[in-house]
Amino acid sequence: MRMLLKVQMDTQASNEAIRQGTLSKLMENAMSELRPEAAYFGVENGCRTAYMFFDLADPSQMPKLSEPFFLELEAKISYAPVMNPEDLRKGLGALAGAG
Repeated sequence: MRMLLKVQMDTQASNEAIRQGTLSKLMENAMSELRPEAAYFGVENGCRTAYMFFDLADPSQMPKLSEPFFLELEAKISYAPVMNPEDLRKGLGALAGAG
């Protein structure tokens, strides 16, 4: 299932990760593990935030994907199912056929 993983990083913890040179390695490892179809980085609610769109094949992957962010960045993590335009057309088409 296509998911959005949002990672809001604690400022002090991410500052320290930048100073130590570990933030880029953590992100590289996450990108390698997730193989996202898109990834964006910005600021939300005053926190460094990563948005990664990827295929979650099995929910049991969630701890492996989340824990490095919790442990190293004291991050707030959220997962949300998302659709691309093709998925939306298919879903709306199913509604039209049901009515």
